[in-house]
Amino acid sequence: MSLKHSTAITNKTRFSNPKLYRKLAGSLQYLSITHPDIAFTTNYICQHMHDPSVDDFQTLKRLLRYIQGTIALSIPIDRGDLQLRAFADADWAADHSDRRSITGFCTFLGNTIISWSAKKQVTVAKSSTEAEYRAISSATSEVIWLRRLLAELRISQNGPTPLYCDNTSAIALANNPVFHARTKHIELDYHFISDHVKAGALKILHISFAEQPADILTKSLPKDRFLFLRRKLNIRSQDV
Repeated sequence: MSLKHSTAITNKTRFSNPKLYRKLAGSLQYLSITHPDIAFTTNYICQHMHDPSVDDFQTLKRLLRYIQGTIALSIPIDRGDLQLRAFADADWAADHSDRRSITGFCTFLGNTIISWSAKKQVTVAKSSTEAEYRAISSATSEVIWLRRLLAELRISQNGPTPLYCDNTSAIALANNPVFHARTKHIELDYHFISDHVKAGALKILHISFAEQPADILTKSLPKDRFLFLRRKLNIRSQDV
């Protein structure tokens, strides 16, 4: 959903009841465990729990109105294959206050989304490739954990799990066995992903920006784009 106001540094009026803000933000954080469509906005709201402004509270109220209007939506479990798919994305230097990027990823078992994350990266990325690569690394950790869980449940995976990314430079870096000096600042992420690609647990594939469902987890979106990606996450009314 759109946050409407910019996240740039401004002189915002402090909200008069921060305790109420924190209480509602905590409830939203709990709700986002089962609602990937509110994950990004909830993450944004929770980043301001220490000192919320009036604008932040307005964003929180807009999210509550959205939840009220979409209460019939859910994540149905569809019949089909039990093969994992993952999608990773990043919004480079998204936060104007500290220029840290936002990581978003989601994983599907068949057509059903089973895990997702929207989170600010802990360090500043020097390029969009670095930001996307760190998003791939986070998604890789989730995929490996899910593959091991499914193996314990005797649900086999037919080959490497596809992980889709819309950044061709990050994909080339993941699939290139040659490590470049200019990428030493992400050396741990590089070797972590590369090892799992070589082991056959993972393959990094390209997806167009327009079709990238993880985009909904990284940024505020216009209404049409948001609704399109929400449908791609298979969030719908159970009557449909």
